[in-house]
Amino acid sequence: MESITLAWWIWIILGVALMIAELLSPAGFFLFFFGVGGILTGVLVVLGLSTFPLQGLVFIGISLFCILLLRKPLMTKLHFRNRSHSVDSLVGETAKALELIAPHSIGRVEMRGSTWSALNTGSELIAMDVRCRVEKVEGLTLHVKI
Repeated sequence: MESITLAWWIWIILGVALMIAELLSPAGFFLFFFGVGGILTGVLVVLGLSTFPLQGLVFIGISLFCILLLRKPLMTKLHFRNRSHSVDSLVGETAKALELIAPHSIGRVEMRGSTWSALNTGSELIAMDVRCRVEKVEGLTLHVKI
């Protein structure tokens, strides 16, 4: 029975496809390292790595090794963060009232191009189109005052 092997170029294509998939999806910076594993496996096939089971083990081994050893340092170095903004970063920013908001009442404000529910925590009335400061974020409600 003849042993099964995958051509080196299939591993290279798989590696490049996984790296491209990393760019197109929010995969958490994992597919990139499987792409590295695919490319390095293709190189090792050129150098004589023969059977498919051995190629598969090398691919998995290189990929997991890269994830365990390189992912965290690279994410730190590249400042790779969650692509969404933290709501805690909204505190201190300025919002614009979309309607009249009485003291200790809820109304609507606009900030960063989105409409938010806002609780007027101050003792002054917030008129429409007036700028107000975000004091706190509680769930999806901004606590604001002039």
